Amino acid sequence: MEYLSLFEELKVRKMSLDLTRGKPAADQLDLSSSLDSIKIDIYDFDEVDIRNYGLVKGLSECRDLGSNILGCDKEYIWAGGNSSLTLMSQYLSYLCIQGVGDGPWSSEERVSILCPVPGYDRHFVLSENLGLNMIPVPLDGYGPDLNVIRSYVESDDSIRGIWCVPKHSNPSGETYSRATIEGLIDIFSNTRKNSRIFWDNAYAIHDFEDSEPLEDIFSIAKDKENEDLIVGFGSTSKITYAGAGIGFMALSKSNQESFLPFYSALIIGPDKINQIRHVKFFQENDLMNHMSMHADLIRPKFELVQKWLHGQDYGSWTKPTGGYFVLLKTDPGLAKRIISLASELGLKLTPAGSTHPYSVDPEDQYIRIAPTACSIEELDSAMEILVCCLGLAYQENERN
Repeated sequence: MEYLSLFEELKVRKMSLDLTRGKPAADQLDLSSSLDSIKIDIYDFDEVDIRNYGLVKGLSECRDLGSNILGCDKEYIWAGGNSSLTLMSQYLSYLCIQGVGDGPWSSEERVSILCPVPGYDRHFVLSENLGLNMIPVPLDGYGPDLNVIRSYVESDDSIRGIWCVPKHSNPSGETYSRATIEGLIDIFSNTRKNSRIFWDNAYAIHDFEDSEPLEDIFSIAKDKENEDLIVGFGSTSKITYAGAGIGFMALSKSNQESFLPFYSALIIGPDKINQIRHVKFFQENDLMNHMSMHADLIRPKFELVQKWLHGQDYGSWTKPTGGYFVLLKTDPGLAKRIISLASELGLKLTPAGSTHPYSVDPEDQYIRIAPTACSIEELDSAMEILVCCLGLAYQENERN
């Protein structure tokens, strides 16, 4: 197929489309619209006036909800405000400023974090802004490559942790195996006491096809007598309202005790009215049935992406069973060109390099596709543009 003529034809349409962020679409948010009309008795839970300060760890019933979402025991769960990313930044700030074990990270000449790639850009931006050195490690289909991690940890004493999106990883879509989980715990158990595995389980219950289950890392770590190594995160951001949900954090008892004074200095209490609203909503609406309705809305969009990609001859791509992304891998040196061409046709894509620390994809070959936020009609047009630009970039490369 000659893609240049199609490119000129699409340019005339002057479209404006956006596949940059993994956001719920309006019809997904509408699934939770009854949240707005839930009647709340201010003394319904924990026998406190929920309009007031207090209960820094969150309402007990809301911590139950977090336990159901994250798949670990309630004893680990705190329920916070509307953002798990905020909880991540607060915990990392605590490690940098106050720290545990050998003292604050800020007292060390260099602190390094391992970053599975392709990975989540917000983890990278947060780490960079806190002055942490980021070291990319490859994924192998079952999680980060343990041999590479072991080699780094044994040779570099500055390594203090690793970022993980363990189920339907952003953006590769893989789910960590039990062997990977056990391997991570074993490797980091042999490091200094202030190391952490940051377990961002953002897509814990976000299946749209039959999916591999994710083992409970806290249960495994407990059996290995190192629960302190794990700090978990999650939220309802892609379950109810993306901007008005609940963030959760999971910590061992020891980690809770050491982190609480620092955390209490930052907040006087979470939004307990919103927490009760969510508790009541899921008392009236089964959590997994609610997620199956999300899946019914999302699935056709991922099927459409696969249809378009299978209908052309270039690159390789993931076929996720859940989460919010499809990862497109091109020949080296083409991702920036494809994204630039798409921009000329009115399609915004996540910038090239966003899947790697410091926005540097050394081979310039990964493109993250986020199909959920637009309508099916918009997605169809967006994929036509993407496939056109993909083909055009390859043809240009072949001619050169």
